[in-house]
Parts: sequence; structure tokens; C-alpha cells
Amino acid sequence: MGFLDSILGGKKKLKAPAPDRLFALSTAYVTLSTGHGVDTKGLAAIVFQPLGTADFESIVNEMEEILRGTGEETGTNVSTSEDSHGYRWVILRDGDIEDLVVGVNAVSDGLMVGGYGDRVLAAVFAFKDSKSRPVYFIYNYKRGYWYPFVPAGQQARDGERELQIKAIVDGELPIEPELERWFPLWGIPI
Repeated sequence: MGFLDSILGGKKKLKAPAPDRLFALSTAYVTLSTGHGVDTKGLAAIVFQPLGTADFESIVNEMEEILRGTGEETGTNVSTSEDSHGYRWVILRDGDIEDLVVGVNAVSDGLMVGGYGDRVLAAVFAFKDSKSRPVYFIYNYKRGYWYPFVPAGQQARDGERELQIKAIVDGELPIEPELERWFPLWGIPI
């Protein structure tokens, strides 16, 4: 703690997670697909807590319009959904993982630049393994880490498979080191 920190109450400013960590999925995908049969389902989403202000809605609408406009060139389709907890999902459909990453990043950037970065919860990318079981990669914006989520039925998860997938991508994706922070997301709309 520095001199100024001691005078101002000793509070340290926490560093925000590096936004480029989201893009690590583009390279990790090659390892997942070629060596382990885990392929994209062509779906991704970003989930955030909406705010009932005109400014917030304007930013979200603008981001959706931009995505729809660029989607004509890239082939990305955009839709939205609201879950039972009141969270909004911007859902992207595109067979190219890089287009999905760029689209999700555009939404998060728009919200962060508008001053609403604290409303962004997670990005979710849908995959399937060689046995067509669902595998999700979840990026926690607040922590700046990825983790796998493998549902195994109604409100159940396959922890062993999640650890196997972690071992595959560890070193290529910044994986959340605290397993208790690998929160399941039930009812993912992708």
C-alpha cells in the first residue's frame, strides 16, 4: 500500500478483467475441434441485467442494429430473449466461431462504453461433444475467466466432464481457478 493509499483509506483499485480474454476462445476452439471432437453449435449469447432507462435501452437497441447490419455480411443472425429472472440475452447464430466472439464483444463493448459494464454478467458459447452432449463455455465478465459447464439432465451437471474439458483447454483459455465459481446457468436459451 502506498502513501496516498494510506491517506485515502487504504482502498486499492481493482483491475478490471482484460477484455481480450474473450478472444482466446477463437484459438482454443481449434484444439477443441481438431483434437477432441468438441464442435461449435453455431450459437452464442451474452446475458445482462437490463435497466429501465431510455439511455440503456438506446445502447442495447443500437448494438442490436449494428449486429443485424454486419450480420448481413457475416451471416450472423441476432435475436433476444428474456429469462424468468428478468435477465436479457442477446443471442447470435453463426457457424463461424470468430464471428460469434466478435458479435458478443460488440455488445459488451457497447454496454461498457455507455457506462453499463457492471450490468454484463456472462457470455455463453454452445458446443457439443463427439456424442452430441451439450458443452457450454461461460465467460464471467466480472472475473475475466472462462469455465466449462456440462449439463447432465434437469438441474444436474457432469463435473467430471467439466474437469476433463478444463484439462484440454487449460493454458489456451484463462480458466477460473476457483471451482466454486463455476456457476451453472440453467435454462440457457441457446
